Amino acid sequence: MFHKRSLISPSEPNGFRGIKTAMAITLHPDQEAWLKTRVANGDFASVDAAARQLLGERIAELAKGEEGASDDEAWMKPYVDEGLAALNRGEFVSLEEHKARNAALLASLKA
Repeated sequence: MFHKRSLISPSEPNGFRGIKTAMAITLHPDQEAWLKTRVANGDFASVDAAARQLLGERIAELAKGEEGASDDEAWMKPYVDEGLAALNRGEFVSLEEHKARNAALLASLKA
C-alpha cells in the first residue's frame, strides 16, 4: 500500500524552502523484522534510512542493468563471444551426441 504526503523540510533555513514528497509503504512483517534487526545491529540508523538506502541501491543496480551489462557480468562477455564464434563455425555437439557421450561415461564409471 502506498500513500504520498507532503512534508515541510525542517532542515532548511526558516524551516521551509519547498515541499518534499514522502511515500508511506506497508512492509511485510518479515521485511520489517529484517530491517529492525539490522537497525538494532547498528547497520542503519532507522528503518526509514535502511529502506531508503536499500531501495536506492536496488534502483541504481536496475538502472545500470538497463544501460548494458553490469561490471559483475563483464567478465563473461569474452567467453560468450568465443562460444558464439565456435557455433558459427559449426563447432558444436548435438544434444543426441552429448547424451550418448554422457551415457558412455556413466557406463564406464559404473564398470
